[in-house]
Amino acid sequence: MARKQKTVVTVISKITDRPVTKEAALVVIYGLDLGRKYNLDKPKFIIGRSSKSDIQVDQESVSRSHARIVCDSKHILLNDMGSTNGTYVNDELVDEACLRDGDLIKIGRTIFKFLSGGNIENAYHEEIYRLTTVDGLTQVYNKRYFLETLERELSRCQRYGRDLSLLIFDIDHFKQINDTYGHLAGDYVLKQMAVMVRENIRREDFLARYGGEEFTIILPEIDHARAVLMAEKVRMLIEEARFVFEKAEIKVTISVGVATFEEGLNDPVNFIRKADHNLYQAKNSGRNQVQGDE
Repeated sequence: MARKQKTVVTVISKITDRPVTKEAALVVIYGLDLGRKYNLDKPKFIIGRSSKSDIQVDQESVSRSHARIVCDSKHILLNDMGSTNGTYVNDELVDEACLRDGDLIKIGRTIFKFLSGGNIENAYHEEIYRLTTVDGLTQVYNKRYFLETLERELSRCQRYGRDLSLLIFDIDHFKQINDTYGHLAGDYVLKQMAVMVRENIRREDFLARYGGEEFTIILPEIDHARAVLMAEKVRMLIEEARFVFEKAEIKVTISVGVATFEEGLNDPVNFIRKADHNLYQAKNSGRNQVQGDE
């Protein structure tokens, strides 16, 4: 398979950038071996699919020798080694990048976070704690933290007699997107969609990745009519957005189920079941629509 043409982006460290100390590491924040730490304590590391790689990422989308990390006393450089699917730093396709603390490196479908500083162990444990609440790919909240938050919001709305609504939505024909454009394109769609939605909801709303291509939004103090309007706003936002991955434009739509707190929805399981039922109705009625029985 011929390598795809790519735009070369080189990240050059400025004089004012804080130099990398001797302590540096990569932490897996998305993919297999979630939470694994690789200490960058040698002059050179090879990342790739090969079992001989210093950091093995055993995925079809990863080349046998995919990228190289070169460490010296002041900088840590990441070089793509002519990989088929490219190396990304902070979502930019790169040939070479000077890594800085907090950079996100995507190799195939695995995402590493680069950590550097005076106390790598503290930074590592902070990152592991963050992984208990945030999804590594989309950088929105994860299912575990969503369930905890929904339980708290349900208790709050019952205690104070306030409205509470829940949206569950997922991408229509997402498997077809993966089959047609590849899993890297599917990951791109998930991440971009999460960014768009997060930028178009209130600060007090709670967006989470529920699983796969399915997302949820908790809407505190929002009644049913306004929740349906919000669901329609999100649906139209995605339908009208342009998703372009490696020059291929991908048409994306979503289906949305809406539920609002009422008697009988006193626990998270029943509340989610109601929204999920309405999501199923939206799918069953032709997709790219909102369903929500009052």
